[in-house]
Amino acid sequence: MEKHGLIFITGGARSGKSTFAEQYAVRYAQDADGYLCYLATSEPEDTEMQQRITLHQRQREKQNWKTIECPIYIASIVDRVSEQDIVLLDCLTILLTNELFSSNLSENDWASTDYQQAVSKHILTDILRIQFKAQALIIVSNEVLNEPLSNNAMVNVYSKILGQLHQYLVKNANEAYVIESGIPIMMKGERTK
Repeated sequence: MEKHGLIFITGGARSGKSTFAEQYAVRYAQDADGYLCYLATSEPEDTEMQQRITLHQRQREKQNWKTIECPIYIASIVDRVSEQDIVLLDCLTILLTNELFSSNLSENDWASTDYQQAVSKHILTDILRIQFKAQALIIVSNEVLNEPLSNNAMVNVYSKILGQLHQYLVKNANEAYVIESGIPIMMKGERTK
């Protein structure tokens, strides 16, 4: 296993990407004698989200996961990550939403190109800080970029930034997967097993 590895996993809603990512992290930790760390970016804003969070928590109960909840500014948790940790960040799309539309902003800050670039740079910098502290970082993201262009400027800005983040992460990842109907398809990397 490569030290400071980066693994990128994407797929559509309910595709099984989080389950695959958790299983991947468990195998990685076993092979590398590492510890499991779950970096949760979701906040339970409605009943459905709370149910999904609870389901993922139950799935992780069988393993010894350290869970850190951090919806924004994920680099703030770097001191809580060890060099033996296999960190699973779930998920990038929610992190981007939280950062781009933070409640500390005025209503249309998201429309500023300078602000968009600052958010993108901030997220990537935070990811790199965690990656280079941990033994490995596994990032889960939603594949929302296959939808037709929207007439909504906010949706287009979000899609553009997410697409740029995906491109950067895949380019720098050791492995990249897309999950289709629960089946992982390796898009980058070499199969070792």
